[in-house]
Amino acid sequence: MEPEDFLEPEIAVTAGVVAAICSPRVRQFLRKGLVYGTAGVLIAGDAITSFAKNVGEGARQAGTSMMQSTQGGMDEARTKAANAEASTDTEMQEGAQEKEHVGAQGEGATQ
Repeated sequence: MEPEDFLEPEIAVTAGVVAAICSPRVRQFLRKGLVYGTAGVLIAGDAITSFAKNVGEGARQAGTSMMQSTQGGMDEARTKAANAEASTDTEMQEGAQEKEHVGAQGEGATQ
């Protein structure tokens, strides 16, 4: 290679990159950068995973709470319906007894 060849941009860039890679300081800098970069990626991954787990747990708790409140509402409705049915049955029985009582008085008066 002639010295004039080093003036071409492609060759100059390639020579600079090779010299930088062979330099102990640059290799140490790149190594630290890779280590810190990898650590950053791992920490970010842990944070995202933790956030996703917390969101999932919150959604599960909200679903459980909603299901319990719905179940409680259904139980309350069943109790009200049973009470209404029982009071209707009682009213019907009382009405039938009154009719029998009035009927018995009417029969006694005609005799």
